[in-house]
Amino acid sequence: MREDALTPIGKVVGTHGIKGYLKVLSFAESTASFAPGKQVALRQKGKPLVAFRIESARPHKRGLLLALEGIASVDMAKKWVGYELCIDKTTLPELEKGTYYWHQIIGLEVLTVDDRRLGRVAAIVPTGSNDVYVVRDEKDERKEVLVPAIDSVVVDIDLKQEVLRVDLPEGLED
Repeated sequence: MREDALTPIGKVVGTHGIKGYLKVLSFAESTASFAPGKQVALRQKGKPLVAFRIESARPHKRGLLLALEGIASVDMAKKWVGYELCIDKTTLPELEKGTYYWHQIIGLEVLTVDDRRLGRVAAIVPTGSNDVYVVRDEKDERKEVLVPAIDSVVVDIDLKQEVLRVDLPEGLED
């Protein structure tokens, strides 16, 4: 697996039981990305990438319990807490037109319909009803605009130009 071809689909937030299950906070809407037999990589900044094959995955509270080949005890599992769980972007299923993966949105430049620059999408927060894009000004990280990811606000996403164009309701960016 090449580092630049990976996209995060979750984060290891703990262990479960004595058999080496990992508690995972999933970033994916579907559990299909965690199908048994799929290859995943665990990565943490400054450490080598390590690939594993999924043995099993099941929903657990607000996340997943994941069993990976080669991790068979709680002691082995503990060392992976805090790591990102990644998959190769090329293995992701094709989306319907007008639907995007988070990794495609994060990093896009955000412009208003009248061409004012707000910053770049730094993160996405799922709220249940719709996602919210966290847009930060690169010159002043303290300046942040929360943009609801709804059709009336997000008017265009151009992945080739790397631009997300928004029509903000009055008072949203102040």
